[in-house]
Amino acid sequence: MRKIIIALTLACTLTTVSAQESETAYNFLRLPVSAHVAAVGGENISLAEDDATMIFHNPALISGVSDNSINLNYMTYMEGAKNVSASFVKLAGERASWGVSAQLMDYGRINQTTEFNENIGKFSARDIAIGGTFAYELTDRICGGITAKFITSTIANYNSLAIGVDLGINYLDINHGWSLSAVARNLGGQIKAYEDEFERIPFDLQVGVSKRLMNSPLRFHATLSRLTDWDETFGRHLAIGADVLLGDNIYLAVGYNFRKAQQMSITDNDGSSAHGAGLTLGAGLSLQRFKLHLGWGKYHVSTSSLLINISYTL
Repeated sequence: MRKIIIALTLACTLTTVSAQESETAYNFLRLPVSAHVAAVGGENISLAEDDATMIFHNPALISGVSDNSINLNYMTYMEGAKNVSASFVKLAGERASWGVSAQLMDYGRINQTTEFNENIGKFSARDIAIGGTFAYELTDRICGGITAKFITSTIANYNSLAIGVDLGINYLDINHGWSLSAVARNLGGQIKAYEDEFERIPFDLQVGVSKRLMNSPLRFHATLSRLTDWDETFGRHLAIGADVLLGDNIYLAVGYNFRKAQQMSITDNDGSSAHGAGLTLGAGLSLQRFKLHLGWGKYHVSTSSLLINISYTL
């Protein structure tokens, strides 16, 4: 039993986006999948574009994705861990769209030790989420969407299962450059625990807005997350970002996530510093059928992360 506890402790630490505040399982679901989202602060639910990766952030936004869009994504994480995902979106009539998605967080091979720090081998750990999404244009400006997903986590010979649902809505006013969204992510819970104790999944209530300055290449974003948890200061709920739109095909982006900056602040003899955590950067190329997005941010204290999205319309 001691070996099991040690293995679970190690893997649970790895699966935490921020070890200091982890109170839920499957925290890989908090990581951004969209490189564009990563670039504008790591949290965004109002990027109403032809971008299939938004299926992971707001199910309503697949209404704006081209028919038969396939998408592949890769995210570097800490050493030995990787996050890969894929999605496919298809139109269903004039107002409806559906999509499927899959996400894998693989933590690689991890040393297993006894309470006396004796190495007794290695074990593997991974998290997987598979989802199905449906979105519908309720009016010319309002879209709603839902994603149902099956989530599983494996640590050594132990496994847990969960069911989650994302609900999203978006208001888009192209003529005035406004996009407003609200999302409830990860409604649901575990249906099978590792042992006897069931854990919560990372529910997150979010609201967000994007505004393009008309006759200008600038677009600004603000997203509030974890709105059901007000034990923290207001700033820790906020992520902000901005795009510079270089024509219709290229953008440069920058953002700042106040939560990440505070979570990863390190105090040493020289004082306290976030060492770049919170700052995010990115760029993208969007052609008629091919799209490439790159994002950079810091989601773990040990290293920075690079996100790569490639999409193609069949």
